[in-house]
Amino acid sequence: MRTLAITGDDFGASRAVNRAIIAAYDCGVLTAASLMVSGDAADEAVVLARARPGLSVGLHLVLVDGRAASLPSAIPRLVGPDGQFCAGPIRAGLRYQFSPGARRELAREIHAQLQRFAATGLTLSHVDGHHHLHLHPVVLGLVAEAARALSLRIPAIRLPSEELGLARRLDPGRVANKIASRTVFALLRRYGRKRLAGSGVGFSDRVYGLLATGRITEKYLLGLIPLIRAKHVEIYCHPADPLPGERGPETPALGREELHALTSPRVRAAIEGAGFVPSRRPPLFAARAPGSRA
Repeated sequence: MRTLAITGDDFGASRAVNRAIIAAYDCGVLTAASLMVSGDAADEAVVLARARPGLSVGLHLVLVDGRAASLPSAIPRLVGPDGQFCAGPIRAGLRYQFSPGARRELAREIHAQLQRFAATGLTLSHVDGHHHLHLHPVVLGLVAEAARALSLRIPAIRLPSEELGLARRLDPGRVANKIASRTVFALLRRYGRKRLAGSGVGFSDRVYGLLATGRITEKYLLGLIPLIRAKHVEIYCHPADPLPGERGPETPALGREELHALTSPRVRAAIEGAGFVPSRRPPLFAARAPGSRA
């Protein structure tokens, strides 16, 4: 059986994102959402998710470019007085790697976000991260430690993996960025597989979205889905549907275009034609045996 999970990231970031994710689930092909527990509309997102038990919900760990779950006084090396993390994953990653004080506060914040998710009463189906900071070697280890401390099982973690040639064919342009991203995340995936070996945490064979972030359009999906050869797959996206005058993403047109793709009957037909079964319930991804190869 071939499974396909289609995940909406940034659930809880705003009402515009919540609206799009729920529409894509209710009327489209979206099967999962990644929750920002400290997002502006996180409480609304939890209520919406509770009313849809078939929607798999995981933690979208925010450690950069967003608000912390801890009080600013508890993690002063990580956030400003407003509780906001710095912008830029490279800057944040270097701080987490080389500052012992920052790492101690990072452990506190990761624990707080996992604890806040547990308090929602939702079943945790997966963990991923804003700007993929969950793949940072320090962060990945701290996530595992915090989950053990909370007796919280993590069924799956997102480890991006997609073919560079396929990405360039479907989404021409930004070649240098694609090559750099593919190289860096191939190394991070390799580390993640090694770190997770024997842990019981699953991950998918292929994860699409990194090399076309913000551009998961109907055209892209119709081109991609028939060409996927992997057995267990995730496609992640960032739909949004802001109303006039409502705060939304910086590029609302792209968010609406992704929502259109996720509610397209042609995309649904392509998924069925490729023989994929929608993956709706935990565990979201197929667990890999230790040492197995994707």
